[in-house]
Amino acid sequence: MMLFRGIFLLFTLNLLDALLTIWWVRTGAATEGNHLMALLLEQGDLTFLGAKIAIGMFTAFVLFKWGDLKLAQYGLSAALVVYISLMGIHLFTGLSAFGLVSSTFFEDIAQWSQAVFAVVI
Repeated sequence: MMLFRGIFLLFTLNLLDALLTIWWVRTGAATEGNHLMALLLEQGDLTFLGAKIAIGMFTAFVLFKWGDLKLAQYGLSAALVVYISLMGIHLFTGLSAFGLVSSTFFEDIAQWSQAVFAVVI
């Protein structure tokens, strides 16, 4: 049952990533970082979405078929970490697109962390 939940979450995050990517690219808030997927996105939204869904379905099939192997379980965990991190990037893209985060946000955070570490050290 845990395997099903993990695979379902991964597929859902993959689909959400595709939809958010289409939204951010079409509104001009971001560009697609993966060159192959950018080419598919240039062909059209449905082409891009179809490829993302096909990749997700293939991954789900492989994980269901060989999910009892430790390698598949580690791979699922690693993929979930990557996709959850990617959702954080989408979150900051959205906050930036709506003007809620400044373009120098990460620079400000870096300066703040340097100041904190300077005091601690």
